[in-house]
Amino acid sequence: MQEFLRNAISQGQGAEPADLVLKGGRFLDLVSGALVSSDVAITGDRITGTFGTYAGKREIDVSGQIVVPGFIDTHLHVESSLVTPLEFDRCVLRHGVTTAICDPHEIANVLGAEGIRFFLDSAMATVMDLRVQVSSCVPATHLETSGAALAAQDLAEFMNHPKVIGLAEFMNFPGVLHLDPTALDKLALFAGRHIDGHAPLLRGMALNGYLAAGIRTDHETTTAEEAKEKLSKGMHILIREGSVSKDLHALIPLITERNSAFIALCTDDRNPLDIAEEGHLDFMIRTAIAEGAEPLAAYRAASISAARAFRLHDRGLVAPGWRADLAIIDSLEDCRVARVLAAGRLVDDALFAARPKVAPVGYGSVKARTVTASDFRITGSGRSVPVIGVMPGKIITEHLVMNLPVRDGAMTCDFGQDAVKVVVVERHGINGNIGRGFVHGFGLKHGAIGSTVGHDSHNICVVGASDEDMALAVNHLGQLGGGFVVVRDGKVLAELALPVAGLMSDQSFETVRDRLIPLRAAAKSLGTVLAEPFLQVAFLPLPVIPHLKISDRGLVDVDRFCLIDGAGAS
Repeated sequence: MQEFLRNAISQGQGAEPADLVLKGGRFLDLVSGALVSSDVAITGDRITGTFGTYAGKREIDVSGQIVVPGFIDTHLHVESSLVTPLEFDRCVLRHGVTTAICDPHEIANVLGAEGIRFFLDSAMATVMDLRVQVSSCVPATHLETSGAALAAQDLAEFMNHPKVIGLAEFMNFPGVLHLDPTALDKLALFAGRHIDGHAPLLRGMALNGYLAAGIRTDHETTTAEEAKEKLSKGMHILIREGSVSKDLHALIPLITERNSAFIALCTDDRNPLDIAEEGHLDFMIRTAIAEGAEPLAAYRAASISAARAFRLHDRGLVAPGWRADLAIIDSLEDCRVARVLAAGRLVDDALFAARPKVAPVGYGSVKARTVTASDFRITGSGRSVPVIGVMPGKIITEHLVMNLPVRDGAMTCDFGQDAVKVVVVERHGINGNIGRGFVHGFGLKHGAIGSTVGHDSHNICVVGASDEDMALAVNHLGQLGGGFVVVRDGKVLAELALPVAGLMSDQSFETVRDRLIPLRAAAKSLGTVLAEPFLQVAFLPLPVIPHLKISDRGLVDVDRFCLIDGAGAS
């Protein structure tokens, strides 16, 4: 360490050539907001010189370009990118994301501690700095069947891992407010460390109680009014723009110089096709600026504010002594990333190729029973039926009530009201449960869309206009070992295998990106009106997001945090 310090001090003073110099460009000073004409000197993984001219052992010409701090995605689930952490690394690092803070609770709800260990091993191998929050909610609630359960004592072994920041999003906010002993055990274990929040629509005195537990962040805020209350009560708001949850436009007015110290950016769930077509945090930055956000505030939210919120005090500025995580862009407004440095290393194919290999886990995790069309029969009068109402661009759903047609004692789809069936089939080999209900907002007229990605317990979720096609979708997913499938008239139109815990592909992100294109087209051929139908399916079984959801145990009234009696589960 002393040798490094001698080199850093000498090179920072210009007494010796720096290891690397970015020459001829400007950098964004996040303190003043100025664009400063200066070289940027780097020693090892650290910035050692700005506001000057430097000679380097290696020099990169960045004339006409701007150096900004690398971006920090403050909340995401790598699993929702549909690729393994090493492929996620390759996919998003080129978009300037040099730090990502993930919660592996998707794989943890399938595999338990084995899944968390896989992510920690992967985080030690990635080029980007992939940080891990220990999953707080495995299972997320008592209203569903997950593949594993992790109590506080199970989490303790991970607390001191060098990649662990703290406790991941505490989704079971009703458990916190009702003083559930299991919830309190986990909060007590991580007291004094970072605890991530998850508090959709939580306001007033209930919000105060939730924050009193030491929770500091929230990525589930969907309106400016809600965000202002949470900001005023000390929460750090993580503005989200994923493949399904799109909150950026509603919250852009918050991205001001005054608020920027308490604002950060995240994607939560974003797939490789959307990343290829739009971008990642770079997309959020340019979109926010185009819609009126102050550039200084946007870049602060993407870097220094995010770093401070998660106690990563070594990064987020282009300044001597700070970690050399840098993105080189052509303009602040466009935020098109030309080159990236991660810990002082220029990101290229050779850098990715030199990473250690990490073997995927979770093959053979789909253990759902074989089903038939008769398993999806929903008996009832058809009067005043609870129906899940999908809201495009949000994972919040409405609790609708409809009168549905009845044939031979069973309720059927009503295309006129856009009410089709949704079924959740337990797939961990524990109890074989099937939850049944109806959903509005997909626009399906034919066939079925099925997924083993079903937050957060990841049972099989199928939306369909035909019981026969829904059954085929479930059974085919079992044969695939997990994934997405589109079925119509007894035929599989398209599929994407996700054999790693039924959540991730073991192929490259380019392969997944390309296979999503025909899959999306096949879904649209069924009549769906949703831009991203697969992740929308995946959020229907998420019983910690208001207002009406479904699990393998049946329909869930999230506001009352209970199952709806007689709602069709077995």
